[in-house]
Amino acid sequence: MHNFEIRPLPGRPTRGWNRAGLKKKIGKGKTQCDPAEPAGGGPVVKTWDQEVCSLCGLRFEPCGYLYDGHWRLTWSLTSGPMGLVEVVRETWGMSGKRVKDYSLYTGALGTAYLLFKAYQVTKNQNDLNLCSDIIKACDSVSRDSGRVTFICGLTGCGRAGVCALGAVAAKHAGDGRLLDHYLAQFKEIKLPSDLPYELLYGRAGFLWACSFLNKHIGKETISTSRKRAVVDEIIKAGRLARKGKCPLLYEWHGKRYWGAAHGLAGIMLVLMDLELTPDEVEDVKGTLHYMIKNHFPSGNYPSSEGNKSDCLVHWCHGAPGIALTLAKAAEVFGDKEFLQAAMEAGEVVWNRGLLKRVGICHGISGNTYVFLSLYRLTGNVEYLYRAKAFACFLHDRAQKLVSEGKMHGGDRPYSLFEGFGGMAYLFLDILEPSEARFPAYEL
Repeated sequence: MHNFEIRPLPGRPTRGWNRAGLKKKIGKGKTQCDPAEPAGGGPVVKTWDQEVCSLCGLRFEPCGYLYDGHWRLTWSLTSGPMGLVEVVRETWGMSGKRVKDYSLYTGALGTAYLLFKAYQVTKNQNDLNLCSDIIKACDSVSRDSGRVTFICGLTGCGRAGVCALGAVAAKHAGDGRLLDHYLAQFKEIKLPSDLPYELLYGRAGFLWACSFLNKHIGKETISTSRKRAVVDEIIKAGRLARKGKCPLLYEWHGKRYWGAAHGLAGIMLVLMDLELTPDEVEDVKGTLHYMIKNHFPSGNYPSSEGNKSDCLVHWCHGAPGIALTLAKAAEVFGDKEFLQAAMEAGEVVWNRGLLKRVGICHGISGNTYVFLSLYRLTGNVEYLYRAKAFACFLHDRAQKLVSEGKMHGGDRPYSLFEGFGGMAYLFLDILEPSEARFPAYEL
């Protein structure tokens, strides 16, 4: 195991992990929403400067070997059960390249997204080529899909995600014909009138795909007028559903969710990347202020309006996803209240975010991105230490704990959002922490 020191932020005690606490907190009998909190006790003693842990200073060969400053080792990103090659094999190769689930969330498109990240880090053309092949298969199968968002989920396919990622991959491959094909397909997408407003399945998810294209292809790839029509629908619906002092509210399956996947946090984050009128800006800010004022005494956030259960510390529900949105708000609006709230939500993740799952949606990998986002926002190296602490926990212990049944590898264990695919994505991201972004959420 690697030793490292996590120095506390002002006013907070140092928390460490030990074997007894690990056994107690993530053993059998825990439910999905039970956060596995770090055990109490003093700090681990050894300080690493530029090599805080095994992930600091690591370098890759394409889909190959991992380096730290001292030795070369074959690591899980190659052929190990947590690695990129294994993720590709399980989600793409084992089925003879015939996969039923083409979503980014749990399916083949998530593998393509992971390969694109690997290409960005390694510059290995083979990673990009395989990414493109998988997207082509997703394209051919998803043309009749009713799903129009970037991520989607379960067994549906996010058509916007297929076309958007396909266009970006084609641009990097220098394939103008394929780029034009995907952009044309994207622009033909029509939003059903009964489409919800949230990120995973709704209008916000479609808008995120628009912003993704404009970032990677060009500012007006998707026109302002096309985006404005969807923004108008989202703002209008939010105002109609509002109650009390919250300017915008949205209902999904009978609940007014707050979190990143289905609720306010995800919708507000998407809106902050778009051109808004002054009154719309005030509505977004007012909605976030309302959430801050109504969080739990613990610092965590309700999963939905009126929900009194303080047990979820996930990206999808709870402080982690909301922290990412508040960090974005602090960056966009320059409001110190948003910065302070994001940091306080980060404390919740530090103290309660060591969950019994590995994934990015409701696991340790996703919670790690809170610290990477706060590091990028503040430049405070303490957040980087915390991110590496969580990452080291996964690197050193996840495989063993999953094999022992003490940790959950996800219902779809090699997927991007539930399983080892997201963990591999995190390990690629943490090599360049200033560039790290929660996949399909932060731009």
